Amino acid sequence: MADKIKLFVNGEEVEVEKGKNLVDAVGAVGIEIPHLCYHPALGADGNCRMCLVGLEEGGPPLVPACKTPAQEGMKVLLDAEHIRKIQHDVMEFELINHPIDCPVCDQAGECKLQDYYMSYDQKESRMTVPQVTKNKKMDFGGGIIHDQERCIICGRCVRFLRQITKTGELGIINRTDTTRVNIFPGRPINNRYGVNVVDLCPVGAMTSTDFRFKQRVWFLKKALGICHGCSKGCNISVDHNKEKGKDDIIYRFRPRLNEQVNGYFICDDGRLSYKSENEDRLIAARHGKNERALSDVLTVCAKEIDKSAKTAILISPDATLEQMVVVKALAEKLSASLSGFSDGYILDGDGDDYLIQDDKAANRAGLALLGIDTDKATFESNLKEADLFINFGNDLNLSYELSAINNLMGDTKTITCATHDNEYVAQASITLPIASYSEYSGCIINCDNILQQFGKAITKNNELLAICQIAAQLGSPLQRPEEVYAELQQKIGALKEFQPANIPAEGLNLNDSEGANVTA
Repeated sequence: MADKIKLFVNGEEVEVEKGKNLVDAVGAVGIEIPHLCYHPALGADGNCRMCLVGLEEGGPPLVPACKTPAQEGMKVLLDAEHIRKIQHDVMEFELINHPIDCPVCDQAGECKLQDYYMSYDQKESRMTVPQVTKNKKMDFGGGIIHDQERCIICGRCVRFLRQITKTGELGIINRTDTTRVNIFPGRPINNRYGVNVVDLCPVGAMTSTDFRFKQRVWFLKKALGICHGCSKGCNISVDHNKEKGKDDIIYRFRPRLNEQVNGYFICDDGRLSYKSENEDRLIAARHGKNERALSDVLTVCAKEIDKSAKTAILISPDATLEQMVVVKALAEKLSASLSGFSDGYILDGDGDDYLIQDDKAANRAGLALLGIDTDKATFESNLKEADLFINFGNDLNLSYELSAINNLMGDTKTITCATHDNEYVAQASITLPIASYSEYSGCIINCDNILQQFGKAITKNNELLAICQIAAQLGSPLQRPEEVYAELQQKIGALKEFQPANIPAEGLNLNDSEGANVTA
């Protein structure tokens, strides 16, 4: 627990965290100090002067809040007349040459310049000379378009590429009205985190080519999610919209703050992985090559299970803990072998020392914690002995060539549950479409052994069953969500004191708990 101190803001006593600057300290208790250039992950630059506040005693009369540590007994003025005038004057400078692009700007609706104009300015322009014009729609590379006219020279993008990615593709050139943010000659933005500058930009100067002009942000609903692009489990906002008469569509993933997982950022690959949630989805059940009603195909599945002498089951390393435990219960009931083999999800050398991991599976740690074997030789041996193979969402295309899969399968009947169609799925004896991770809720454990929970983000017009529901209909003893979670609590000690609604938003660090003591 961080040490607390007491100070006064506009004469009101508040308790804040010791050691933080004034912007963060009083912001944590719901008092906003306006700021444009400061960002907690990039440190204080002090160039916008929007955060100037007054001190009644014990220091200079005016200080930049981003560079001023909170101190015991400090008396801070935010709404004094001279402070409001400073805020108004800074806003006037920012708006002098700013174009009125709001009707066509992607940032409209989540723009700090708009917000601060409404809060601290609301005055007509006093300009009597033409505005300074700058370049528009500049391709900076890396999926980023820059509008120099909108830029307020806060420097966040420059600092991100120097401090975080350490690639330094951007710089601030010239002075006064000719100041610009620009790439260095012949050096476009070329790193795996570049699109974060779009999130960092407090105005609409940086826009994403992927999202540009696709949707108005005030139409978007924002759901809390976990990226399934790799084992880091970065926290994201799933921004989606269901237009009248259409299906619910995801338009973008954006990073969501979690200090113990990803901080403020995500990689570009994870950001763009939303596309697979919308595209090429498997939506119809099939018996052989023929599409049939799901209920009919499930009946066929039950008959195949009943007559099987030896069943092998495979579970995806992307499945949630809930899904894994339900499938494990099914395997135990059927006396079937259960594997989480998924070597193809690991891309050696692809990761870095920041967020990106070699392992592209979202919940491999869950397999280990629940005692689900992942050995390749064991999986292949069990598969060769089986007359029925049930695959719950594991993309074997990543681990084998199609010919190798066919050799492994031989004459074995296959029930394949999948989110997307591909060559392997197409040749299954029975195919069951299943919901993808944006369409259900659950818990996963990341590469740092942090258990995180995510909720259902979108609702499709034609809802697909998730793995838990499919496994339950195929005979798993765990039928209801309460039973499933109770089983998880028995196997994972850290969950015993938590109900699903009470799992901390930042996740449970199992390294600091009894979570490693499982009875799998």
